[in-house]
Amino acid sequence: MRNYQKVLLDPGECVMLIVDHQPQMYFGVEGMARSTVMNAVKGLVKTASVFRVPVIVTTVTANSFAGPAYKEILTTLPDARPIDRTTLNAWEDVRVKRAVADTSKKKLIIAGLWTEVCVTFPALSAMQDNYEVYVVVDACAGASDDAHKAALRRMIQRGVVPITWQSLMLEFQRDWADKSTYAQVNAIINECGGVYGLGIDYAKFMKPATSA
Repeated sequence: MRNYQKVLLDPGECVMLIVDHQPQMYFGVEGMARSTVMNAVKGLVKTASVFRVPVIVTTVTANSFAGPAYKEILTTLPDARPIDRTTLNAWEDVRVKRAVADTSKKKLIIAGLWTEVCVTFPALSAMQDNYEVYVVVDACAGASDDAHKAALRRMIQRGVVPITWQSLMLEFQRDWADKSTYAQVNAIINECGGVYGLGIDYAKFMKPATSA
């Protein structure tokens, strides 16, 4: 049983909102490698799945403009039914707001495209409704690097907490002695963790030699 200190995130108190990770929105990303953002959101939703964090997926004008939600999100979350909107601010769509509220979780983790619009707007709106909001900065991107950074500064000034997907995953894991999620977390690191994942492969390779 994990001992989650109140100052750190407990997955049992969290809900995740994935906003507009769609082809048309990726096409407009500048200043950040699209593949890096795609990898980050993949690792993020896999983390949510392992730690049983409820995830609300929402898209904007999927059938007429922006295309379907990123397939890795839907593959990882086969029960997800994306809520398609016309509103720029997902929080202004009553279905999205209700879906978050129905989880009864008050710590809201957001990742989306673009940072300056479809992340900032719901983040600030949710804070006004007394949610504690965390934005996964590497699973977001903007129409320019300046737009992304300015949006983060604006949100942070209002009290939104920036976080990265790997730090979130490790905050949830907390203790390597806890084997209930140990293997799944290592699998996510191996698949999405870049050099960190390479380090796991190296450790596995070296273990027989060091124990001989």
